[in-house]
Amino acid sequence: MVYTPPHAMTRIARLTENPWIAALLLLSILGIDSAWAVSMTDDPKGFRDVPWGANLTSRQDMELFHSGVHIIEYLPKTDPLSFAGTQMTSILYLSVDEQFARVAIRYHGSHVHKQVLTFLETRFGRLEHIPGQMARGLTQQYNWRGSDTEINLTYQAGTERGYIFFDSRTLAPRFNDYITDSAE
Repeated sequence: MVYTPPHAMTRIARLTENPWIAALLLLSILGIDSAWAVSMTDDPKGFRDVPWGANLTSRQDMELFHSGVHIIEYLPKTDPLSFAGTQMTSILYLSVDEQFARVAIRYHGSHVHKQVLTFLETRFGRLEHIPGQMARGLTQQYNWRGSDTEINLTYQAGTERGYIFFDSRTLAPRFNDYITDSAE
């Protein structure tokens, strides 16, 4: 049995209080059954006409959801919870040090997953399937990388839950700095 120091367990417990971090941590523990990556054909440089780095505090179409020292989460006021022409469970805009850096989207259902995947491939680039690579698995991960934006889609087939992250490639890495700092 591997010894885990008590302070490390406290850090893990704090990190898993946030459902987004818990989902990512779970995926890293379980491993990924299949993963595809492709260069993005048309970088959006933000999400829904909100450019990366924008200050979300003064926007009339956003409402504060949760505020931390460095990370602030916003819900869209007027935007319906839809993406890719279908209903999502949640859409959350995140800023780090008052700069828009990430959108986190959750959805449920295999039919929604198929629609989301088709939309992302049509809009940002077809995935390259390598012969012999598994197209279905317990956990599937897809990635589109542009000059300013990275899109990560993770789908858990067992629970039919999907997670999409639109990230600023320059700002989103700061989330890791603050997660580490806040866990001490």
